Amino acid sequence: MSQSFSSFIPPTRVLMGPGPSDVYPQVLEALSRPTIGHLDPKFVDLMDEVKQLLQYAFQTNNALTMPISAPGSAGMEAVFVNLVEPGDKVIVCQNGVFGGRMQQNVQRCGGQAIMVQDEWGKPTDLNKVREALQANPDAKALAFVHAETSTGVLNDAKALCQIAKEFDCLSIVDAVTSLGGSELKVDDWHIDAIYSGTQKCLSCVPGLSPVSFSEKAIEVIKHRKHPVQSWFLDMDLVMGYWGKGTKRAYHHTAPVNSIYALHESLLILQQEGLEHAWARHHQNHLSLKSGLDKLGLELVVEQKYRLPQLNTVRIPNGVDDGQVRSRLLNEFNLEIGAGLGTLAGKVWRIGLMGCGSSQKNVDYCLSSLEAVLG
Repeated sequence: MSQSFSSFIPPTRVLMGPGPSDVYPQVLEALSRPTIGHLDPKFVDLMDEVKQLLQYAFQTNNALTMPISAPGSAGMEAVFVNLVEPGDKVIVCQNGVFGGRMQQNVQRCGGQAIMVQDEWGKPTDLNKVREALQANPDAKALAFVHAETSTGVLNDAKALCQIAKEFDCLSIVDAVTSLGGSELKVDDWHIDAIYSGTQKCLSCVPGLSPVSFSEKAIEVIKHRKHPVQSWFLDMDLVMGYWGKGTKRAYHHTAPVNSIYALHESLLILQQEGLEHAWARHHQNHLSLKSGLDKLGLELVVEQKYRLPQLNTVRIPNGVDDGQVRSRLLNEFNLEIGAGLGTLAGKVWRIGLMGCGSSQKNVDYCLSSLEAVLG
């Protein structure tokens, strides 16, 4: 091999896009600790702590709460392959990219996705959801995205879950961008299955997906007519490893050091307190909004539906989207996100997630934008 290679040293960026977010230094330090076996008694003790800390983050007592050893997309797939069987009807709400991914998961499980469509940048219409459930009384589940990362909309998860409960439906919730950043109460809101990611408001490294299933959801899994189509994501098998007690059945080699990192990030969240974390994300959003107003930039989403940790900014006429983002990255080491789907080329997505949700980052983003647009 003629080409010579050397160690990769990444630049130091300020990550203010839709994810990953900046990672806490303590979390990076935790990653570097000595690797031990995934069945080592000390690691099993750590797994129990991670489970309890995740229960706190999700605000749940669900026994089946754990991180899937893969990114948020695998958490999504884990929920759908365990709960949806061929022929099942699922009401799927879409007002952005990620509702569409839910639809694809339902279809790949052999289910029928009944779509409730709303305009991108608008919240899911509760009346449309109710009408869809009335028209499909045999629907098994209602699936929706709590925090739609592609648009910056925060859907009313509490109200949507209440509607699902009225119709005796399972509720399936995408909380990839909301966990740790917006109010989320799994037990109080009667959420049956939920998944998230570690790289957003938890400010951990990408690659793990926290999930939680209610007792009602577990009963559905236990009484399936068909085997779960994924061996790796079959909750019955995975819980042999993530279950209770010191005796664990080998299922897969867990990403040991990534679990150290998640444990550290969940400790930081617990020490700050959930309510304080939610309030911090909201306060920094208001500060960013004030600064954007002064620059003559406007947010796409109506105030009462805005997602504080993901701000969708309308690109002014005549401004080159790619050029602005390229200059921010190359001259200021600042990453912001492009628009997706119907919003591609029309918006920027500015993230204020986890440790990246700070007044320092708000000020830096605003001054950098001002310099580039000036």
